[in-house]
Amino acid sequence: MGLVHVLPELPGPAAWRAWTAIAVVLAATMALPVTLLMGMSLVMPNAAPMALPVVLSMARWGRHWLAWTMLAAIAGTGLTAARAGTRMAEVPPVEREGQVMTLTGRVGSLPQRTAGIGGVDGWRFILDVDPAAVGEGAPPRVLLSCYQMPLPPRAGERWRLDVKLRRPHGLMNPHGFDQALWMLDQDLPAAGSCRSKGQQRLEAGGFGIDALRQTMRDAIDRQLGERRDRRGAGVLAALSLGDQGAVNAADWGLYRDAGVSHLLSVSGLHVTMFAWLAGAAAGWAWRRSARLCLWWPAPRAAMWIGVVAAGLYALFSGWGVPSQRTVGLLAILALLRQAGARWPWPTSLCAAAAGVCAADPWALTQAGFWLSFCAVALLMAADHRADPGWRGALRNAWHTQWVVTLGLAPLTLLLFQQLSIVGLVANAFAIPLVSYVITPLAMLGTLCPPLWTLGAWCVALMNTMLEALRVLPLAVWHLPWPTAGAQALGLLGGAVLAMPWPWRLRLGGLALCVPMFWPVLERPAPGHLELWVPDVGQGGAAILRTAHHAMVFDAGPSWGPGSDAGQRVLLPLLWGLGERRLDLLMVSHADQDHLGGAASLLAAMPVARRLGAVPGGEACWRGQRWTWDGVGFEVLSPMAEGDTRQTRKEARRNATSCVLRVEAAGRRVLLTGDIESPQEARLVREDGEDGLRSEVLVVPHHGSRTSSTMAFVRAVSPQVAVVQSGYLNRFGHPKPDVVARYAVAGALLLNTVDCGAWRWRSDRRSLPVNHCERATRRRYWLRVPAGVRPDPSDLPDVPDLAGDLASTPEPDPAEALPPGLPP
Repeated sequence: MGLVHVLPELPGPAAWRAWTAIAVVLAATMALPVTLLMGMSLVMPNAAPMALPVVLSMARWGRHWLAWTMLAAIAGTGLTAARAGTRMAEVPPVEREGQVMTLTGRVGSLPQRTAGIGGVDGWRFILDVDPAAVGEGAPPRVLLSCYQMPLPPRAGERWRLDVKLRRPHGLMNPHGFDQALWMLDQDLPAAGSCRSKGQQRLEAGGFGIDALRQTMRDAIDRQLGERRDRRGAGVLAALSLGDQGAVNAADWGLYRDAGVSHLLSVSGLHVTMFAWLAGAAAGWAWRRSARLCLWWPAPRAAMWIGVVAAGLYALFSGWGVPSQRTVGLLAILALLRQAGARWPWPTSLCAAAAGVCAADPWALTQAGFWLSFCAVALLMAADHRADPGWRGALRNAWHTQWVVTLGLAPLTLLLFQQLSIVGLVANAFAIPLVSYVITPLAMLGTLCPPLWTLGAWCVALMNTMLEALRVLPLAVWHLPWPTAGAQALGLLGGAVLAMPWPWRLRLGGLALCVPMFWPVLERPAPGHLELWVPDVGQGGAAILRTAHHAMVFDAGPSWGPGSDAGQRVLLPLLWGLGERRLDLLMVSHADQDHLGGAASLLAAMPVARRLGAVPGGEACWRGQRWTWDGVGFEVLSPMAEGDTRQTRKEARRNATSCVLRVEAAGRRVLLTGDIESPQEARLVREDGEDGLRSEVLVVPHHGSRTSSTMAFVRAVSPQVAVVQSGYLNRFGHPKPDVVARYAVAGALLLNTVDCGAWRWRSDRRSLPVNHCERATRRRYWLRVPAGVRPDPSDLPDVPDLAGDLASTPEPDPAEALPPGLPP
């Protein structure tokens, strides 16, 4: 009973501070099961209730607020861990992966058109599976990628589809996007691809909020169907429906570089404006009726109608984190006004944060959660009071923009590894244009469709101004990854800069940001090499760094227009390592799974030299050599141009792959592209074991049977063999007999599917598996990293055969980010 009577004991500010602390503890402890290591999170649901006797004992001893705090911690950890366990239980077992299941269900999201390989368009949408199929073992919701559908799918329709399922899995690179976590957050226990046959629409109609959103989306498309208005249609759909997938990848890049991408989501400002308009209209109508005013005062009715309208608009527009935060704050303020109480802003904000975390614990992993709440906290803490008149309004707008931009700069840099230098100027005109012109036009277009055309013209004007800013020198500032200490100091410095304190104190905040903005770069010592083998799916890519030089060998695959490994993986990795230019871009051959990301690299950073299949580059031939900082590089294949020993069969693109040998401090790395058995045999004849023996080998052709002959594997005799392949790729790479050959040779075989990005340095000796990204980021929703080194005595005899020729691997669209997610 002591817990019930705790409020009267701490009246006034002490009570607010205590309740604020409890809300913070509740939100913070919900983050523990989200971020804990694999295994530790599994004991949370059982460990949390065991602490209840301790809480009750504290209540009997009179330690009420401590008991409340512990109770909040128990609720946060226990409930979140229990929900995580429930969601993980819905993930299909490994045995189901790759199997074809017939699923019947409703389209539960706005379908997004995707550009597939070879120009074949497809659709990406969520299928809510019928309960009967779920009872038979099917997952309740599936993220589907479907091509060659007989009819375009629409939200609310029922379909019967033959689906090949896979568990949540994505590329795993340092500071990169975690698709498995995103699917867990979205309550998507499985992904799948539809077979071209067996696609049948059962019901054409639809109902519910998603069907209404689809109707509005179709109306926007009809009004702005011309090609010149497609960009405007995407922005209007994003602002009114929360359909961020309607904005194409190129425009997302523009908005991100200009620092205005936050405006393209349904933000708190939009929800608040909608609530104010709905409340004002409801109050005006309410006052027209004396009976209604006698029943309930018009101001209170307008207030609650505005809150309900804000909730409906947030639900209609996708229920994002900013919308949740705003609706929570509006509801708290309305309740306080109804009760005649006043809470300090920290208590209200922390209560809203705790409410958002209770509804969706994985919101803590979203950048929007931190940007949204930190922006509001900065504005409230700054406590700026504007002067009256239009000059005061302009001064207030400038102060608001300055506080948010300056205070959030370290957080933006931490979350996105880039900072828009032109963002202050871009937001100065984009915020009022989007908030007070484009967003109202997007909403009012539902009643008057021609307003959408006017809104599209405003979007075109905004895009033109942003494109002019993006081409300015140093428009976007990419910074290396700072250390944890530098991150903490930078966040504190940003908050100090935004406070209404004397400038001498603010300059101290600027000094705190210095370690984050200019971090110490870690580079190999002279004579040593650092090798990165990133996770690019079914493709090839590697980054090699010496003390003062950097090169990229192969640029990974392309997944479609505006999406490739160069943009998604290599550039963020290079920028995070502190590289601003490349001394060499070398592409082994012209297949798209090795060349696909080259254009993005060439467009984003200067490249001193191009070699191999790079557009505009010189060909690579055996005998090319160079030395960087005491590290030797030599091309071993293909043979010199005009060599009569090169047969027509060997003139295939795979056969002309550049092979690069790198030697640093007596340790060797061999990069092989997609060479096949004839080229391997020639290398064995020309170089022998002395020339080929290497500690690290990037396995040829992703582990295809066309390569990795026993003679070549024995000649190289690698300690570590790294395979770059796609998850459940349709080629079956690496082939089992190829895996067996490396095991017989005593090599540790690492596959980027299980390992993620892999890092190796010639000046360090440690277990190779410890340098896997999945080993350093062990979470319960990720695959366990694995090294393959079985006992050769347990393996059957492996014939020394090259195997049947396989076609050149094509990029796997399943490795790309899900549509609807801003890049």
